[in-house]
Amino acid sequence: MSYAISPPPVTSLPIIGSDQRFPLRRIFCIGRNYAEHAREMGAAVDKDTPLFFTKPADAVVTDGADVIYPQATNDLHHEVEMVVALGAGGRDLTAQQAGELIWGYGVGLDLTRRDLQAVAKAKSHPWDVAKGFDHSAPVSALRPASQVRLDADTALTLTVNGQERQHGRLGDMVHSVNEIIALLSALFELKAGDLIFTGTPAGVSAMQRGDRFHAELAGVATLEGKVV
Repeated sequence: MSYAISPPPVTSLPIIGSDQRFPLRRIFCIGRNYAEHAREMGAAVDKDTPLFFTKPADAVVTDGADVIYPQATNDLHHEVEMVVALGAGGRDLTAQQAGELIWGYGVGLDLTRRDLQAVAKAKSHPWDVAKGFDHSAPVSALRPASQVRLDADTALTLTVNGQERQHGRLGDMVHSVNEIIALLSALFELKAGDLIFTGTPAGVSAMQRGDRFHAELAGVATLEGKVV
């Protein structure tokens, strides 16, 4: 098959302990999945109506690359999150079936143009320009699920310039990983290569050019980088 233009490269993530890479298809995100974060944003958690949004796969920043401060904002915020990679797909799944799709785990930042998000909220507009911009999804290397043991006390942390900004426990999530996958599968047909950001704990705040960050999902993955 010939194309009118050169096809774009496949976006992928490194795999811890392997020379292989994990190819990405879509990025799904859930908002307000930690009650304390919802409160700090002036919102309430409605467990019956989870808030989902997406980012393009090519928004990923990985392999130690610098994070480019985005255009059209003066208020770039960090949101550290556990990231889940799917190795299989399906739709209308139960929570048990959903858990069987998980290929691996990592840690990432859901970067947000908070000023643009505030305007969108005020006008009841979609969040796309606030969430789905270039370089908005720094993500670590993935660790295969077979090597991961998570529990309610597994810590999710972010430091910026050596100072802790965010700290949470997976047990604080409103929706568990399996529940998130099952809920998404009722809205989309999930497929291998999909990536899911699972929500952020409290403590989100602004990042500036020159800031260095260290994100960690304890015992699983770390992500380090610099905003330029």
